[in-house]
Amino acid sequence: MSESSAPAISNPVEYIQHHLGNMTLDGERPASLVDFSVFFVDTFLVSLILAMLFGFVAWRVGKNLDADNPTGLQNVLETVVEFVNQQVKDIFPTADKWIGPLAITIFVWVLLMNAMDFLPVDLLPSLVSGIAAVFGFDPHQVHFKAVPTTNLDTTFALALLVFGLIIFYNIKNKGFIGYMKVFLFHPFGKFLIPVNIIMTTIEEVAKPISLGLRLFGNMFAGELLFLLIALLAFSVWAMPAQVALGTLWGIFHMLVVPLQAFIFMLLTIVYLGLASQGADEH
Repeated sequence: MSESSAPAISNPVEYIQHHLGNMTLDGERPASLVDFSVFFVDTFLVSLILAMLFGFVAWRVGKNLDADNPTGLQNVLETVVEFVNQQVKDIFPTADKWIGPLAITIFVWVLLMNAMDFLPVDLLPSLVSGIAAVFGFDPHQVHFKAVPTTNLDTTFALALLVFGLIIFYNIKNKGFIGYMKVFLFHPFGKFLIPVNIIMTTIEEVAKPISLGLRLFGNMFAGELLFLLIALLAFSVWAMPAQVALGTLWGIFHMLVVPLQAFIFMLLTIVYLGLASQGADEH
């Protein structure tokens, strides 16, 4: 076992806190559960690298498209595109040309961020701590969380982007006055306008909150369980149990990771489809 894993034996709480902590500028700690004033270096770097990787692969495959002799990677990407486009057609048949690319981007990017959970929990933190030690930093004070979607700031940022698009498509299709009428007269009619405003506001605000919390909760719980399984390595006798539990949870997580990306994408399409209905269809 590496030195970075030592806290797992001597202090499990410290081990978990270290692995769940983010790398921030100047060692700042968030003042609350969601704190947009703190810049999470690890979340930003991993998200950016995965986005660039996705963009590069898409560009490279698009540049070398061959309809007669498609490569394996081209087949994979075409399958993803066809799958997502089919979801858009089924759920949002009147979608404009931006919805398909948006849905594909959300699905693949969230999938890649979720998939970072498949890396061994000590791999990147140990690597970063080792690099920090070389440059004279205390490795126990250097944090690195490899899964961006285990950070509420990431999932809420994605959810707020979707929420902004929901408002945009509502105003685009209903007009500003039509969108305001939804708040005034939905769902109980003109005689309960104050109640309508409260109920519709709750309904609208619940969309980004549920999107962000659902993705965060599932990925954070999965990461935490991997850490708890890693804590079993306190003796040689516990190793078989650790390997068995880690394998079983890893297999189950292979379903959770794409499922959460799919749900986020699907709800985005559903919400934008509802936002694109006329005021009389709401």
